[in-house]
Amino acid sequence: MSIYVGNLSYQVTEEDLKLAFAEYGTVNRVQLPTDRETGRPRGFAFVEMQTEAQETAAIEALDGAEWMGRDLKVNKAKPKEDRPRGGGGSWGNNTRGGNRRY
Repeated sequence: MSIYVGNLSYQVTEEDLKLAFAEYGTVNRVQLPTDRETGRPRGFAFVEMQTEAQETAAIEALDGAEWMGRDLKVNKAKPKEDRPRGGGGSWGNNTRGGNRRY
């Protein structure tokens, strides 16, 4: 299981998160997604800890806590949903003949 950490400062680093969560146990992994275009952190992260008890302690202590000028949102991460990817229509090229005017 992993922990979702939201409302992060855009200046936060993986090392910052490791240090903050290490107070509650062993941090196995930190994922800090970045924007594809800017390379800037997206304002949230995922933290995996050694045990569920450590995760629970971190969640209880850090959810709503002020850190780096922001009030954190910390909870158990939900599994990623399978969402359809890609185009779901054609912009301005209606090939089905629906609303064409001649």
